Amino acid sequence: MKTIKYADIAKHVGEEMGVSEWVKIDQDRVNKFADATGDHQWIHVDVERAKKELPTGGTIAHGYLTLSLIPMLASQISRIDGVSRGINYGSNKVRFTNMVPTGSRVRARQKLLAAEPKGPGMQMTNEVTIEIEGQDRPACIAETISLVYP
Repeated sequence: MKTIKYADIAKHVGEEMGVSEWVKIDQDRVNKFADATGDHQWIHVDVERAKKELPTGGTIAHGYLTLSLIPMLASQISRIDGVSRGINYGSNKVRFTNMVPTGSRVRARQKLLAAEPKGPGMQMTNEVTIEIEGQDRPACIAETISLVYP
């Protein structure tokens, strides 16, 4: 895990901050996400139908499930000393570029694109790429914005 000081955030613009650990996307996680969001489309929850009809040979994770993993995965990548709190401020751009087959593993790769003072804190823009183990094309590329405060 990369550790930087709050005062030095801007010095790291343009750098890859690191890569998270792999996390398995199992059917239980997909089903719980379906229950939490009400998105029970068969491609996510009907294992038997997905085996027959999807090119993955099984169900796939929701795109928004993949996106929702970013805070957890990013917390494994870097840490900022001297920060009292961080807030998800939104996203500039999100693209789901590949399906995540249930049973596969994903990880995040993060690059700091910008860091600018905003009020009493710092606004950070990161490019987060969610990679799928064994695949060349990532699952998701998201430009996320967060605010951190000393």
